Amino acid sequence: MVLLQETEGFTALSLVADFPQMNFRQMHERLRQELLRRIERGSVSVSLLARQTGLGQSHLSNFLRTKRQLSLDALDRVLAAQHLAAGDLLPAHSHAEFLRADRDVEFVPIVTHSVALFEPVIRPSAAQSMLPLASGLLESLRPQVSISRRQWERFVAVRIQAADAIAMEPMVMPNAIALLDRHYTSLVPYRPNKSNLYAVRHGAHLTLRYVDFVASRLVLRPHNVNFPIDLLKIDPGESPSDMIAGRVALIVNAP
Repeated sequence: MVLLQETEGFTALSLVADFPQMNFRQMHERLRQELLRRIERGSVSVSLLARQTGLGQSHLSNFLRTKRQLSLDALDRVLAAQHLAAGDLLPAHSHAEFLRADRDVEFVPIVTHSVALFEPVIRPSAAQSMLPLASGLLESLRPQVSISRRQWERFVAVRIQAADAIAMEPMVMPNAIALLDRHYTSLVPYRPNKSNLYAVRHGAHLTLRYVDFVASRLVLRPHNVNFPIDLLKIDPGESPSDMIAGRVALIVNAP
């Protein structure tokens, strides 16, 4: 685990992207995929979307089943209802191009805990700010990913509030930033004889803990010995990796 200080001036960058062209059909497909992900996650339903937009449920259902397209007006209503911008529908690799102006620096989006846990693709508007890292750091990290996570955008960062940092002090201090490798969800140690630190889904909440798997339960161990150990039961059909958002590859403690 590497401890770094956050580089001043990089947490609120104003960046301009030179996005490639995307046609109307591709935009529809990207929106359809995003809505299906949200429906699967339970954050929206067809009936709720119909109420939000004033569009008929059958109209929306046919769109989700690729049986029809949306008009420009309907498309605008859906985007507004789901707080999406057109740029959010661009492929992840296209909106990363603007981060390459400085070849000595790489950038990772800082997102909410919910986005880190549940969003396979990070929309531009989901990035609260950017975490600058030395070029080559991300490429040096080894993955250990389950099949279901291979299509997820790999690296995100999250802020750790004071109440969540207590259990991991002094390794994680209040308002620290944790870099998550979402392609490392295995419990295999990254380094021999050293415990991995993970971001774990605890209900709808993200928490940082050392993790073991014992008797169908995840054992969540804090760094602070004064903080209790938590046990998470793994339901039938689930695996431990389903509860892990990713390995914590880096902690940036604020000065």
